[in-house]
Amino acid sequence: MTVHLEVLGRVDERAPGAPLPLAAGEVRAGFPSPADDYLEGQLDLVAHLVPHPSSTFYLRAKGESMKELGIFDDDLLIVDRSLEPRQGAVLIASVDGELTCKQLGKLGDRPYLLAANEAYPPIALNGHDCDVWGVVTHSIHALPQGTSRRHAGSAYQGTPS
Repeated sequence: MTVHLEVLGRVDERAPGAPLPLAAGEVRAGFPSPADDYLEGQLDLVAHLVPHPSSTFYLRAKGESMKELGIFDDDLLIVDRSLEPRQGAVLIASVDGELTCKQLGKLGDRPYLLAANEAYPPIALNGHDCDVWGVVTHSIHALPQGTSRRHAGSAYQGTPS
């Protein structure tokens, strides 16, 4: 097993919020609505994404073992130590001293850490020294500029509306 994560740090509870404009309405994946041309208010992303700042930290994901759950190489993970790990939750765990990001699950009646990529085998929790660091609450990744996932590798040729 190799190290899959890079610890970036904890949430600074003393840092002032940085509210950004929040557009009212919903974004459509089709044509924009002129009725949505107003602001609803302000949004502080830290306040929105981090409900428990004193028990939250950030990690950088490495590798492709969780890609089917939308966690990609170099994603920023927000991890909350105050949450109780539940079946199906994505966890950060130290297994035999090495950090990994996996989904908590069962095979039969035994607990396992499961990858979200069939190329990676499940990790049985029995027989390993395992310490849960926290529950992943969000994965943040940048979208590639000038490309779409539908036509990966080809630059968008349309005109913005």
